[in-house]
Amino acid sequence: MGIADDAVEIRARGWRTMAALHAMIEAELERALSAEAGLSVVEYTVLEALDRQDGWHMRMQQLARAAALSPSATTRLVNRLEDRGLLTRILCVDDRRGIYTELTPSGRELYERARPVHDETLERVLADAAEQPELLPMVDALHDVARAG
Repeated sequence: MGIADDAVEIRARGWRTMAALHAMIEAELERALSAEAGLSVVEYTVLEALDRQDGWHMRMQQLARAAALSPSATTRLVNRLEDRGLLTRILCVDDRRGIYTELTPSGRELYERARPVHDETLERVLADAAEQPELLPMVDALHDVARAG
């Protein structure tokens, strides 16, 4: 195995470690958010993205990027959340093809109730992951990013 092969293996190992940590986090967030707030992780992500707009709305394609979803998956998700009364869609006055999305008061209330569940679960999972030597460097990197941001 040459130097280039070693570099590829190191990157692959890093990717597998990141994927393992992501899976741990997502599984626990899914469980906690579902049990405590009746939300999936992606639903929470959408509510969080809209809440960060501070009273403004987002275009559907912005929301798709924020939630890492395809346009069609975003539309289906927005339909479900709109049916639950958590968000609403608004047609763009300047461009009739443009659709904005924003939180309803019920959506904001649910987000505010779910946020501590999300944050506490994330903190607990990261603390547990830090106890595993193979995951510790990834957890440290996440903390470094949070401190820098």
